[in-house]
Amino acid sequence: MADKYTMPRLDFESPLVAALFEIERLRADIGTGDTPRDTFVELHQLFDLVMSVVSARIEGNHTTVYDALDQIDDSPKSGADQLREITNIAATARFIDSLPPDAPLTHTLIREIHRRVVDGLTREGDPTPGAYRQKEVAITNSAHVPPTWVTVHAEMSALLDFANESKPLHEQMLQIAVAHHRFVWIHPFRNGNGRVSRLFTYAMMRRTIFARRGFSALNPTAVFGNDRDAYITALERADDLSDAGTVAWAEFFVRGIRDDIARLLELQRHAFVIDELVGPALESLRRDGLTSRDEHATLRAALESGVVKAGDLEEVVPGTASHRSRFIRNLRERSLLQQAEEGPRFYRLSLARGPLAPRLIRRLDALGYLPRMLSDD
Repeated sequence: MADKYTMPRLDFESPLVAALFEIERLRADIGTGDTPRDTFVELHQLFDLVMSVVSARIEGNHTTVYDALDQIDDSPKSGADQLREITNIAATARFIDSLPPDAPLTHTLIREIHRRVVDGLTREGDPTPGAYRQKEVAITNSAHVPPTWVTVHAEMSALLDFANESKPLHEQMLQIAVAHHRFVWIHPFRNGNGRVSRLFTYAMMRRTIFARRGFSALNPTAVFGNDRDAYITALERADDLSDAGTVAWAEFFVRGIRDDIARLLELQRHAFVIDELVGPALESLRRDGLTSRDEHATLRAALESGVVKAGDLEEVVPGTASHRSRFIRNLRERSLLQQAEEGPRFYRLSLARGPLAPRLIRRLDALGYLPRMLSDD
């Protein structure tokens, strides 16, 4: 089993080495931007919902991202089977976010991720949620034969030992790429392996390249959703566990992560968020007659400052304090504003829910942030 986790030898002139160096350069800037933290976190939550749709779609779920926005709520137990699959993935990502970034990856954690992912599902469920498989399985449309169930626990122990190893910074992305493939290669569960492997990879990214940066980790599912066929083909090239196949898979994975980190850094720039993302979405609400001039000005003020309080809006919303209170309450009831953490009289934009969310999705798509898999939505 040790050979599976020997880091492949790399040609210094290879595209993979160049991409790894580029990631090192980019990640030095993670967490250094001026976008208000609450704004960034909520954009991350919106992006996580989109990535949950992508992860489910890779497995054959055809729910559109807009259907998910319209119908999904905060409970992982609601909705039809396809919606529940998406909600489960999103809720499990939030569960991972609640863990200490440096928490080790354990059998208990992996099985808990699986239990949450398949909870209550019919078509994409598992008869033994949260338990490694105890039967032989085959992977549809794949020549790879997963190891016998008798060795799954031992195989996963070796994988987790490797995933928890402390690697030099320049090796961490390669470590993550290898671990993702080996998880899929082991195929430890009867169903749900793809969804769990992507969340496992997300957990690895939190504890390595995003550790102690103070920002939520990049969800790597975007990489896999850009071209599902290329993703599967790249994975299959590594199934012989050779250096050449593993490097080919790692090149696919690392190039995608490099491009997504570059996009993430743009979201850290408040000017970009204002001018290119949220600002145009607010303008489209006003243009379509869904917000008045005063409402638009209020929402724009919240965008630019991150948080506003009623007293800040005297010039934007003239009149009495009670009038402004009713005005703000109306925006909150329409899920355009929400209470901020600073206190009951402080407000910020609602980005991940409400009328702004689908317009932000369209802007993210226009800016090239969304996988091609969602292009027909």
